[in-house]
Amino acid sequence: MTLPNWITLARFVLIIPLAIALEGGHNVWALAIFAFASGTDWVDGYLARKLNQVTPLGALLDPLVDKILITAALAGLTYQGVIPAWTVTLVLSREFLITGLRTAAISAGILLSASWWGKLKTVTQMLAIILLLAVGSFPNLNAVAQGIWWAAMLFTIGSGVEYLWQTRTLWKTPTA
Repeated sequence: MTLPNWITLARFVLIIPLAIALEGGHNVWALAIFAFASGTDWVDGYLARKLNQVTPLGALLDPLVDKILITAALAGLTYQGVIPAWTVTLVLSREFLITGLRTAAISAGILLSASWWGKLKTVTQMLAIILLLAVGSFPNLNAVAQGIWWAAMLFTIGSGVEYLWQTRTLWKTPTA
Protein backbone atom coordinates (compact mmCIF):
# COMPACT_ATOMS: atom_id res chain seq x y z
CA MET A 1 0.00 0.00 0.00
CA THR A 2 1.23 3.50 -0.83
CA LEU A 3 2.09 6.32 1.58
CA PRO A 4 -0.82 8.49 0.33
CA ASN A 5 -3.24 5.62 0.97
CA TRP A 6 -1.88 5.18 4.51
CA ILE A 7 -2.43 8.89 5.10
CA THR A 8 -6.02 8.55 3.87
CA LEU A 9 -6.56 5.62 6.26
CA ALA A 10 -5.09 7.67 9.12
CA ARG A 11 -7.62 10.41 8.32
CA PHE A 12 -10.35 7.77 8.51
CA VAL A 13 -9.16 6.67 11.97
CA LEU A 14 -9.46 10.27 13.21
CA ILE A 15 -13.22 10.26 12.57
CA ILE A 16 -14.06 8.41 15.80
CA PRO A 17 -12.15 10.80 18.13
CA LEU A 18 -13.72 13.69 16.19
CA ALA A 19 -17.23 12.35 16.79
CA ILE A 20 -16.50 11.72 20.47
CA ALA A 21 -15.12 15.24 20.93
CA LEU A 22 -18.13 16.79 19.22
CA GLU A 23 -20.64 14.77 21.21
CA GLY A 24 -18.91 15.80 24.42
CA GLY A 25 -18.93 19.47 23.39
CA HIS A 26 -15.12 19.57 23.27
CA ASN A 27 -14.99 21.80 20.22
CA VAL A 28 -11.38 22.83 20.70
CA TRP A 29 -10.34 19.18 20.44
CA ALA A 30 -12.78 18.64 17.57
CA LEU A 31 -11.30 21.68 15.82
CA ALA A 32 -7.75 20.36 16.20
CA ILE A 33 -8.72 16.89 14.96
CA PHE A 34 -10.81 18.16 12.06
CA ALA A 35 -8.24 20.76 10.95
CA PHE A 36 -5.45 18.18 11.04
CA ALA A 37 -7.54 15.60 9.18
CA SER A 38 -8.57 18.19 6.58
CA GLY A 39 -4.92 19.09 6.05
CA THR A 40 -4.04 15.46 5.40
CA ASP A 41 -6.56 15.48 2.55
CA TRP A 42 -4.35 17.93 0.70
CA VAL A 43 -1.16 16.09 1.70
CA ASP A 44 -2.24 12.67 0.47
CA GLY A 45 -3.39 14.08 -2.87
CA TYR A 46 -0.18 16.04 -3.30
CA LEU A 47 1.99 13.04 -2.46
CA ALA A 48 0.02 10.72 -4.70
CA ARG A 49 0.65 13.02 -7.66
CA LYS A 50 4.23 13.95 -6.71
CA LEU A 51 5.32 10.35 -6.07
CA ASN A 52 3.30 9.03 -9.02
CA GLN A 53 1.31 6.87 -6.60
CA VAL A 54 -2.22 7.60 -7.74
CA THR A 55 -4.05 4.29 -7.29
CA PRO A 56 -7.61 3.07 -7.87
CA LEU A 57 -7.85 2.38 -4.13
CA GLY A 58 -6.79 5.94 -3.32
CA ALA A 59 -9.17 7.37 -5.93
CA LEU A 60 -11.99 5.49 -4.20
CA LEU A 61 -10.97 5.96 -0.55
CA ASP A 62 -9.94 9.63 -0.57
CA PRO A 63 -13.32 11.15 -1.48
CA LEU A 64 -15.16 8.53 0.60
CA VAL A 65 -13.13 9.35 3.72
CA ASP A 66 -13.67 13.08 3.04
CA LYS A 67 -17.42 12.50 2.94
CA ILE A 68 -17.40 10.49 6.18
CA LEU A 69 -15.18 13.06 7.92
CA ILE A 70 -17.44 15.93 6.87
CA THR A 71 -20.57 13.94 7.77
CA ALA A 72 -19.23 13.25 11.28
CA ALA A 73 -18.45 16.94 11.79
CA LEU A 74 -21.83 18.05 10.45
CA ALA A 75 -23.65 15.51 12.63
CA GLY A 76 -21.83 16.89 15.67
CA LEU A 77 -22.54 20.50 14.76
CA THR A 78 -26.21 19.65 14.22
CA TYR A 79 -26.31 17.80 17.55
CA GLN A 80 -24.95 20.96 19.19
CA GLY A 81 -27.55 23.13 17.42
CA VAL A 82 -24.91 25.11 15.50
CA ILE A 83 -26.29 24.41 12.01
CA PRO A 84 -29.79 23.49 10.85
CA ALA A 85 -30.45 19.79 10.27
CA TRP A 86 -32.00 20.48 6.87
CA THR A 87 -28.66 21.82 5.57
CA VAL A 88 -26.97 18.60 6.60
CA THR A 89 -29.75 16.68 4.88
CA LEU A 90 -29.06 18.72 1.74
CA VAL A 91 -25.33 17.92 1.90
CA LEU A 92 -25.92 14.21 2.47
CA SER A 93 -28.59 14.00 -0.22
CA ARG A 94 -26.21 15.57 -2.72
CA GLU A 95 -23.45 13.15 -1.73
CA PHE A 96 -25.69 10.08 -2.13
CA LEU A 97 -27.03 11.37 -5.43
CA ILE A 98 -23.57 12.02 -6.86
CA THR A 99 -22.30 8.63 -5.65
CA GLY A 100 -25.22 7.00 -7.45
CA LEU A 101 -24.58 9.04 -10.59
CA ARG A 102 -20.88 8.13 -10.52
CA THR A 103 -21.78 4.45 -10.23
CA ALA A 104 -24.23 4.69 -13.13
CA ALA A 105 -21.70 6.65 -15.19
CA ILE A 106 -18.98 4.06 -14.60
CA SER A 107 -21.28 1.26 -15.72
CA ALA A 108 -22.00 3.33 -18.87
CA GLY A 109 -18.26 3.82 -19.49
CA ILE A 110 -18.23 7.47 -18.41
CA LEU A 111 -15.62 8.68 -15.92
CA LEU A 112 -16.79 11.52 -13.68
CA SER A 113 -13.74 13.05 -12.07
CA ALA A 114 -13.91 15.67 -9.35
CA SER A 115 -14.90 19.00 -10.83
CA TRP A 116 -13.87 22.50 -9.86
CA TRP A 117 -17.30 23.02 -8.28
CA GLY A 118 -16.95 19.77 -6.33
CA LYS A 119 -13.52 20.70 -5.02
CA LEU A 120 -14.74 24.18 -4.10
CA LYS A 121 -17.68 22.59 -2.30
CA THR A 122 -15.38 20.36 -0.24
CA VAL A 123 -12.96 23.17 0.62
CA THR A 124 -15.72 25.58 1.68
CA GLN A 125 -17.44 22.89 3.74
CA MET A 126 -14.16 22.10 5.51
CA LEU A 127 -13.39 25.79 6.06
CA ALA A 128 -16.90 26.44 7.36
CA ILE A 129 -16.65 23.50 9.77
CA ILE A 130 -13.28 24.72 11.06
CA LEU A 131 -14.67 28.22 11.61
CA LEU A 132 -17.90 26.95 13.17
CA LEU A 133 -15.84 24.88 15.61
CA ALA A 134 -13.66 27.91 16.40
CA VAL A 135 -16.63 30.16 17.23
CA GLY A 136 -16.75 28.84 20.82
CA SER A 137 -13.25 30.21 21.40
CA PHE A 138 -13.59 33.19 19.07
CA PRO A 139 -17.24 34.39 19.10
CA ASN A 140 -16.46 37.24 16.70
CA LEU A 141 -16.01 34.62 13.95
CA ASN A 142 -19.66 33.60 14.05
CA ALA A 143 -20.89 35.83 11.21
CA VAL A 144 -17.98 34.83 8.97
CA ALA A 145 -18.41 31.14 9.84
CA GLN A 146 -22.14 31.26 9.10
CA GLY A 147 -21.52 33.15 5.85
CA ILE A 148 -19.03 30.55 4.66
CA TRP A 149 -21.42 27.77 5.67
CA TRP A 150 -24.14 29.31 3.47
CA ALA A 151 -21.60 29.72 0.64
CA ALA A 152 -20.82 26.02 1.06
CA MET A 153 -24.53 25.30 0.66
CA LEU A 154 -24.54 27.20 -2.65
CA PHE A 155 -21.48 25.27 -3.85
CA THR A 156 -23.13 22.03 -2.71
CA ILE A 157 -26.17 22.79 -4.86
CA GLY A 158 -24.06 24.11 -7.76
CA SER A 159 -21.80 21.07 -7.87
CA GLY A 160 -24.82 18.76 -7.66
CA VAL A 161 -26.43 20.52 -10.61
CA GLU A 162 -23.15 20.29 -12.53
CA TYR A 163 -22.96 16.52 -12.01
CA LEU A 164 -26.61 16.16 -13.03
CA TRP A 165 -25.83 18.09 -16.21
CA GLN A 166 -22.72 15.98 -16.94
CA THR A 167 -24.76 12.79 -16.62
CA ARG A 168 -27.85 13.98 -18.48
CA THR A 169 -27.32 11.37 -21.21
CA LEU A 170 -27.72 8.64 -18.58
CA TRP A 171 -31.24 9.86 -17.91
CA LYS A 172 -32.17 9.32 -21.56
CA THR A 173 -30.60 5.91 -22.05
CA PRO A 174 -33.12 3.08 -21.81
CA THR A 175 -32.15 0.09 -19.69
CA ALA A 176 -32.69 -3.50 -20.65
